[in-house]
Amino acid sequence: RHSGISPPTRRNASSPQEEDSAMENIVTEKKAEESHRQDSADLLIFIMLLTLTILTIWLFKHRRFRFLHETGLAMIYGLLVGVVLRYGIHVPRDVSNVTLSCHVNASPATILVNVSGKFYEYTLKGEISANEVNDVQDNEMLRKVTFDPEVFFNILLPPIIFHAGYSLKRRHFFRNMGSILAYAFLGTVISCFIIGLLMYGCVMLMKRVGQLGGDFFFTDCLFFGAIVSATDPVTVLAIFNELQVDVDLYALLFGESVLNDAVAVVLSSSIVAYQPQGDNSHTFEVMALLKSFGIFLGVFSGSFALGVATGVVTFTKLRDFQLLETALFFLMSWSTFLLAEACGFTGVVAVLFCGITQAHYTYNNLSSESQDRTKQLFELLNFLAENFIFSYMGLTLFTFQNHVFNPMFIVGAFLAVFLGRAANIYPLSFLLNLGRRNKIRSNFQHMMMFAGLRGAMTFALSIRDTATYARRMMFSTTLLVVFFTVWICGGGTTQMLSCQRIRVGVDSDQDNSVSVMSIAEGSERRSTKQESAWLFRIWYNFDHNYLKPILTHSGPPLTATLPPCCGPLARFLTSPQAFENECQLKNDDSDLILTDGDINLTYGDITVSTDATGAHTSSGAAFAGSASDDLDRELTFGDHELVMRGTRLVLPMDDSELPFTDPHHRLRM
Repeated sequence: RHSGISPPTRRNASSPQEEDSAMENIVTEKKAEESHRQDSADLLIFIMLLTLTILTIWLFKHRRFRFLHETGLAMIYGLLVGVVLRYGIHVPRDVSNVTLSCHVNASPATILVNVSGKFYEYTLKGEISANEVNDVQDNEMLRKVTFDPEVFFNILLPPIIFHAGYSLKRRHFFRNMGSILAYAFLGTVISCFIIGLLMYGCVMLMKRVGQLGGDFFFTDCLFFGAIVSATDPVTVLAIFNELQVDVDLYALLFGESVLNDAVAVVLSSSIVAYQPQGDNSHTFEVMALLKSFGIFLGVFSGSFALGVATGVVTFTKLRDFQLLETALFFLMSWSTFLLAEACGFTGVVAVLFCGITQAHYTYNNLSSESQDRTKQLFELLNFLAENFIFSYMGLTLFTFQNHVFNPMFIVGAFLAVFLGRAANIYPLSFLLNLGRRNKIRSNFQHMMMFAGLRGAMTFALSIRDTATYARRMMFSTTLLVVFFTVWICGGGTTQMLSCQRIRVGVDSDQDNSVSVMSIAEGSERRSTKQESAWLFRIWYNFDHNYLKPILTHSGPPLTATLPPCCGPLARFLTSPQAFENECQLKNDDSDLILTDGDINLTYGDITVSTDATGAHTSSGAAFAGSASDDLDRELTFGDHELVMRGTRLVLPMDDSELPFTDPHHRLRM
């Protein structure tokens, strides 16, 4: 008899290798999912930091609280989150982690590991100390919230630098152009070498007392001097803009900060490129020094030319499709930075001058909707990127795992930064005042000295390379310098303005009108030759008469500025819109060219010159006969408004006096 139980069926037995492979795939998928969640949580942390910063900014503005700027606030929030991540959150240790010892002479960037016939690729993430070997999971969490330094240079810095050039008030910038160039170029080089020499003395003292734990050469000290010479007074400038501080002080400080960031970047790369011949790469050699100087000039001039060229060729004809027009403008602007970096130049310099060029030329070709969109877009990107960087600074103080804090080096750095800034401002101001009638007053100099904050550029340059002991010490010290200057100097801006008795509540257009009145009345507030230098006047006339008609739809048509023999060429190069917009120039520059003894009012093709005595003359290419009568009639009737290239000049006059009837008549405001 057979029992009712059937024999068991035989199943295909899988091999142990297949089972291990399946389990490994499951574990890999689970790790990938956990890594995705961790990355999302890390980004959420930064989004919450920015959200908290914005809400607190609104509260501060509502309460008119100016002691702490949004950048300092973002740093505080970053510090708090960094403390929580470093000491409050611990990730459980993964039992599958295995620590093996392997004796090699160098640390390769990639390792291939053979595990049972399968090869796995491992990449180098960085060095950890011996006492942190058991905390690999915590190190991994902190490392995830520490971004690749290239993220700052390629994503966060371009909108900040471009916005600085795109929003530049060119009228006040060019009026003080000579002083700004002196502070930005000479001042930055002076500050770099003063700080470098002082820090080299500090390093030698540290070596004598046994406080130096690694190599620190003179080139490292100069590199430190270059990166901390980059000023970023965003806090002070925001308060200046809110309080409407004197426009000349604002222009000097803003112009210096914009250009000296570019100079500091090129200067630091030139110092890194210093390579003497022979075994010792840190000895002084004249040829290597001259080569570094040549690299500085070549990189800066090449970056400048590339930025200007890209800004000029951004000639959009998509006015009927505003979204496409804005997108093309944005991509061309950003690609300037990447193109310069790919060509071996400096993207910071290129994108800065690209922004200035596009604001001067391309902006006039955009539709009105795209003009508003581009301004708002880059203003938003600048705000988010800047606050992100400052919040990340606070976070990095606790999440960066290779800090080197040395009290002697920190104290020496603060002293050197203070003396380097003083050596920049005071001697150059003294020399500049020798040629300026509108002097840079002592209270302005003290304010510029106080407002030399360090910020995003200094941080980005210092975090880009932390491979050596010297660079790690520089990075840690730089963080403290940025914290101190933003919190103390930025927070004390209002009190410093009151202490120095610097006037506030000054409207820029009103201040310009006051300057016109002062010139007409022969007072001491005449505009100097430096404020409208002859070189700038020559460039301005050439730009307005020839470049703008070719590159934009603004400006007088070339048929009115070129000789009659060039008529066919002029008609070919001038766009049809230029004929329509002949008297409606969209330009933010002031067309009031102020010289030491006269006023030039340019209206279309008519130029009326009024000298210090009040006598006036007029000239025009096509209106030599009736130009003066037309301009007099324009000034006599209505509210005496003179519309000039986007600038409206209001000249109220007494009814009892007819304009320009007396050769000694003076403008009355």
